[in-house]
Amino acid sequence: MDPIASTPPDVPTLKLMGHIHRSFHRMADPMLREHGFAIGHLSVLMALKDGQPHSQAELARIAQVEQPSMAQLLARMERDGLVERVPDPDDGRSRLVLLTPECRARLHESRAVMQALSTEALQVFSEAERAELARLVRRLADRVDEMLAQRQSD
Repeated sequence: MDPIASTPPDVPTLKLMGHIHRSFHRMADPMLREHGFAIGHLSVLMALKDGQPHSQAELARIAQVEQPSMAQLLARMERDGLVERVPDPDDGRSRLVLLTPECRARLHESRAVMQALSTEALQVFSEAERAELARLVRRLADRVDEMLAQRQSD
């Protein structure tokens, strides 16, 4: 049964957005795994795609996860040959994380998977509707970010 079709019309918008997010991830993950990636890697891949190294703490902040979770993710990604740790030139005791050359060479594969799924999902909308949807979702994301920042500063 289609969970959205059976969802009452008064279900809150954010609950529906959560459903879309989870369903999209369930579709994308097996497709990404065919290329040696996983949905959980995306925040690290995107943070490191420009070739600039980041600390584990920076990556945890970017991905909005706790340090131990990021440590586990990076250990798996290192094991799988996706990232490497290099000495921090400013702090000899620390290490920074970079994508491996092999991963950088294949990064376009993960982008292609995500782009194809996004295109397929959004094809039900006209160009004008896609632009309006993007505008509204951006506005909502900005508002939620404002709320989070306010609560973190209190």
